[in-house]
Amino acid sequence: MKSVIRTTAGGPEVLQLVERPVPEPGPGEVRVRMHVSGVNPTDWRSRRRALPAGMTEQVPHQDGAGVIDAVGPRVDPARVGRRVWIWEAAWQRPWGTAQQYTLVPDRHAVDLPDHASFELGAALGIPALTAHRTLTVHDGGPGRLAPGTLQGATVLVAGGAGAVGNAAIQLARWAGARVITTVSGPAKGALAGAAGAHQVVDYRSQDAATEILAFAPEGVDIIVEVSPGTNSTLDIAVAARGAVVAYYGGGEDERLSVPVLSSMAANLRWQSVFVYTVPPAAKQQALTDVAAAVDEGALRVGEDAGMPLHHFTLERTADAHAALEQGVVGKVLLDIP
Repeated sequence: MKSVIRTTAGGPEVLQLVERPVPEPGPGEVRVRMHVSGVNPTDWRSRRRALPAGMTEQVPHQDGAGVIDAVGPRVDPARVGRRVWIWEAAWQRPWGTAQQYTLVPDRHAVDLPDHASFELGAALGIPALTAHRTLTVHDGGPGRLAPGTLQGATVLVAGGAGAVGNAAIQLARWAGARVITTVSGPAKGALAGAAGAHQVVDYRSQDAATEILAFAPEGVDIIVEVSPGTNSTLDIAVAARGAVVAYYGGGEDERLSVPVLSSMAANLRWQSVFVYTVPPAAKQQALTDVAAAVDEGALRVGEDAGMPLHHFTLERTADAHAALEQGVVGKVLLDIP
């Protein structure tokens, strides 16, 4: 089978297309015939770091979608033939999704309904599970998402044209929240609007705090934050009492400096979100809720959903990484032959 691997840390050039034997699933594993592999910022960032301990090579990419074609011992044989989406395939494992067949633990392959495309399946994983966590860590709020669970809440999504931002907008809308988002220009604003944001603020041409508070005079309850160091002053200015700033991103050298008294007076909480180490019960709830949202058609991809798709072949995996690293807007996908 065709596989993309890396044997060292570095730029896109370290990714190699090689031939490898089709693997056999072990106990508790399923083998998935890959159709689409999703590329996320975490993939190029991890590519720049050393291989996990004990590995001499690794197939990249956490997310993807395909069809289970074999199962190992202790897995229900009825799973063979199921369309699935995959999450965290390469987290501390050698088998990512940038290859024709991959192995994952059974629970890491979630059923994908027939009406959902493989493109959507490959776009779920990291973005949707991260977005779910950011929306479910509010004190007194629901630990799950479903229609009505965020009724009455106001959510601010920083960077609504990004993959996590897009998923957060769609999930928050599905759960009944009022959603406002910030973007850096009209094109991204159009995408955030297509995702379902009730209000879009262009922070380069508008006074963001004024616009947000005009939409939510009492402040916002949940802030889904991609750049806490840059946006902390704005977040404090627009947060309601008891709000949470759930941040999932930031630059390598970014620092978060918070005025103590301002945050204290508002009982404001700063909550980091790193999807790989989310508590197991919360991760399982996220898987359940995201699957339900997919079933109900509440999560979509494509330009009309605010998430343009950029397709690459397996042979052009390095180009896909370069495009994402250079800031392409939308979802980068590999079509697996």
